[in-house]
Amino acid sequence: MSRLILFLLNLYKRFVSPLLGQRCRFYPSCSDYARVAVARFGPWRGGLLAGWRILRCQPLCSGGHDPVPDHFHFSSCRSSQERGTGSEEH
Repeated sequence: MSRLILFLLNLYKRFVSPLLGQRCRFYPSCSDYARVAVARFGPWRGGLLAGWRILRCQPLCSGGHDPVPDHFHFSSCRSSQERGTGSEEH
């Protein structure tokens, strides 16, 4: 099952992604994240992480660097106000 999902993700990355252009708010992109998550955690838990990442790829989340966790857990969605720029603190 993992090989099938990875194969489909590779097809998406090769043929569909170039047509859509760079749209992901995160690094690595959501499709790269999904490939690593499925390879690391298997089709079910990796699929859950990838689905959660896709749900977070929207304007209310700040985006940025978000690698696949070493241990299975769901990352939170941080808004740009929650992250802060550090300019308010003196």
